[in-house]
Amino acid sequence: MLLELQLLWKLGLALLLSSAVGLEREFSQKSAGLRTHALVGVGSALFMLVSQYGFADVGGDNIDLDPSRLAAQIVSGIGFLGAGIIFVRRDAVRGLTTAAAVWVTAAIGTAAGGGLAILATATTLAYFIVVLLFPRMMRVLPRSAWAPSVVHVTYLDGRGLLREVLQRCVNAGFEVVDVSFRRIVEPRDVRAVDVELRLRGAGSLSDLVSELGEPDGVLSVRAGEDDHHDE
Repeated sequence: MLLELQLLWKLGLALLLSSAVGLEREFSQKSAGLRTHALVGVGSALFMLVSQYGFADVGGDNIDLDPSRLAAQIVSGIGFLGAGIIFVRRDAVRGLTTAAAVWVTAAIGTAAGGGLAILATATTLAYFIVVLLFPRMMRVLPRSAWAPSVVHVTYLDGRGLLREVLQRCVNAGFEVVDVSFRRIVEPRDVRAVDVELRLRGAGSLSDLVSELGEPDGVLSVRAGEDDHHDE
């Protein structure tokens, strides 16, 4: 009983760090959000604690206990959860970043369960550096003219704005390779449409975003995957 109380801080650390990762995914409105990541982190920590301390009463000269075996099973087992997050729509693969986040959260929980508080905390900080700072770095990297770009345009329905949006994309030097729609209802029952455009071309994406926001009735324009959809 005393040992279990002394180990509670490790579960608490796993809960804190995995919840921090989950909050970022929750704010990004991902399928795996706060609860999923928190449970993965705490569960991995508990598995690690059980592996280290749960079989102390059955030890002996003829029994070889290896805590690393259960940690290895966590690594392989969490892959099934990550696989359920990834899905493919046409030529676009979604969910990879969230699946990787779940995998990293399992590692964070395992490290916390093993008492490696500094490594668990440092990995959590590394996660936020990757998901928050790396996208900004990627925006300034040169892009191939054949690499697809994604632009989301939200506009008022019934004004015939789609044709103008597509024409402006073509005029800016982009080829529209895919179009998908999602009808939304804004506050005060304003009907709007969110259209996802997958583009190819050597034009300036930032200039296109600014230009697409000019027509009257366009509510918002943003570059990148919908709701920060995963690469």
